[in-house]
Amino acid sequence: MNSLRERVSETEWQTREALAAAYQLAALHRMTDHIYTHISARIADEDGHFLLNAYGLTFDEVTASNLVKVNLAGDILLDQTGLGINQAGFVIHSAIHAHRHDAMCVMHTHTQAGVAVSAQASGLRMLSQQAMRFYGKLAYHDYEGVVLDMDEQERITRSLGAHNALILRNHGLLVCGESISDAFDQMYYLERACQIQIAAQSGGEALIEASDAVAARVAAQFDRPGRPSRDKHWPPLLRMLERLKPEYRQ
Repeated sequence: MNSLRERVSETEWQTREALAAAYQLAALHRMTDHIYTHISARIADEDGHFLLNAYGLTFDEVTASNLVKVNLAGDILLDQTGLGINQAGFVIHSAIHAHRHDAMCVMHTHTQAGVAVSAQASGLRMLSQQAMRFYGKLAYHDYEGVVLDMDEQERITRSLGAHNALILRNHGLLVCGESISDAFDQMYYLERACQIQIAAQSGGEALIEASDAVAARVAAQFDRPGRPSRDKHWPPLLRMLERLKPEYRQ
């Protein structure tokens, strides 16, 4: 039996497994920047404690047991690797976990398409239904430099507000979700929206952008009660991982 599993609560272990899955899936979907981005998850039954990747492991190396447990003060509570955590990752993720108690998972990426859209003055354009999902639900935060200063936390959370998706100008994408599966689903759609936008712009043709009314309708359709696709998205991804990388649960 995994020795760490014997030392942590069942809630923490389940969170570790799900978060490790998110890292592996991000790697499979090429949403990584080697060791430089991060996904965090709050441990539901531990006040102010969350899990983050060890600084020095690529996403495809992350497993349930090598995730690092930290608190909102930055104290490392459990680290099997001895590698510690990325300071910028801590500043960003602790800010959101401290101010948004509904955010159980925070996912941040530096993908080529995401950074490209973050550098465009118009931001995310309503060119696809993937983008329209975020109509009226997407915030922006201006670039201030590498996020190493704790005083930027307040400005990040103010920029995010009550939204669950944030474009960090000249930097990348960020989403938060009520669960790990919810955050991954949102990031998948936001990343695809950015990829589609960059691809459409490269074609040289005039682009057809949805009206505000149509974009608002699509956003509402994604949020309608009982919409099953978010719940259906995660289980097949886990089945894929079981076939390709079952060791993520170790």
